[in-house]
Amino acid sequence: MAKQAKAIDNRHYDVIVAPHITEKATLLSEQNAVVFKVANKATKPEIKAAVEALFDVSVKSVNTIVQKGKTKRWKGAPYQRSDMKKAIVTLTEGQSIDVTEGAK
Repeated sequence: MAKQAKAIDNRHYDVIVAPHITEKATLLSEQNAVVFKVANKATKPEIKAAVEALFDVSVKSVNTIVQKGKTKRWKGAPYQRSDMKKAIVTLTEGQSIDVTEGAK
């Protein structure tokens, strides 16, 4: 049974890549929402389960955005940045996640 729980935990870490800290994300925290970079193939139920398991909070809703990679130039040669999927996770009232503190 312990091996099953460990596999689930590893999958949760694969879904949530990193917190996305910007001015807009900070403004969203006033509406009890947190923004995460997530795996491109992650679904909304997977994101909800991962956030609830990793941060021990209850999630009200999950909205996702796929930010297409920009075309840039380096030394005259064009290249494409990778696409990035972001998830705006709204928490239930009274719940919070502090993404500014480091890992424990």
